[in-house]
Amino acid sequence: MTQPNSVANDLDPTAFSAYFLRDENCYVPTAIARGGWGPTISGHVVGGLLAWAVEHDVDDPELHPARLTVDLPAPTALEPVEVHTRVHHDRRRLRLVEAVLTQRGATVARASALFLRRGQQPDGHVWSPPVQMPPLPIEQNGNHPSLFIRTYGWGAGVQNPDPEWDDAPGPKYTWLEETRPLVDTEPLSAFTRAAMAGDVTASIANWGTRALQFINVDYTLTLSRLPEGPHIGLASLAHYSDDGIAVGSAVLVDHSGPVGSGMSVSLAHSGFRPPSVMSTT
Repeated sequence: MTQPNSVANDLDPTAFSAYFLRDENCYVPTAIARGGWGPTISGHVVGGLLAWAVEHDVDDPELHPARLTVDLPAPTALEPVEVHTRVHHDRRRLRLVEAVLTQRGATVARASALFLRRGQQPDGHVWSPPVQMPPLPIEQNGNHPSLFIRTYGWGAGVQNPDPEWDDAPGPKYTWLEETRPLVDTEPLSAFTRAAMAGDVTASIANWGTRALQFINVDYTLTLSRLPEGPHIGLASLAHYSDDGIAVGSAVLVDHSGPVGSGMSVSLAHSGFRPPSVMSTT
């Protein structure tokens, strides 16, 4: 087992299938956890670990994870991390849980998750804008691998398997299929899968004519239900930016339709580059 003080980017990504390996109270990132902003852990991996932690702190299956807010105030180095959770409110219809991720005793990320108790759906209809996604991917051979996960994207000038949806100046769409476990060999839960996809809101909302020029500093995921199946889609809704500050939003869908939404806050920042090692399986 890797020692807690080891630097994890020396690990061979082909030797380990998970983003993190558990070592007592620490989680050691493997090389595939690296993001596109330098030698740091990807925000979607950080958000996934925080979501995984808060979900493990809730043992009532009737409590639904309705909202997750992930703060990314500092780069998370490719070094072992610890995660600590705390329940702030525990009431009949809700539970509020906080998770904090630390390295060398300092906080590098945190999350707040609101769980709501499921109940009877009211009668009537409420208007919501329709979402039309590109067709659900059927390839299983990794023809369109992304930086961290198998991605099928439209409208961003990259990874466009269907020319009918290739409209670079317009809205962005992507289907994501997370192909690796987060911690050891533990299967991904639907909530963790959604949390990891929620971080991609910033990428598709902020992708412009010169690719990605904004770095994510936080994101909020809201879910009316948990996604079904391995694919989660995102359709960008809006991007607004002034003086180097950007906000963006997206709809999250599964094969049956919308499941929730994502909102991101970002700062102008150049230098996004795909990691030199890419996952294709």
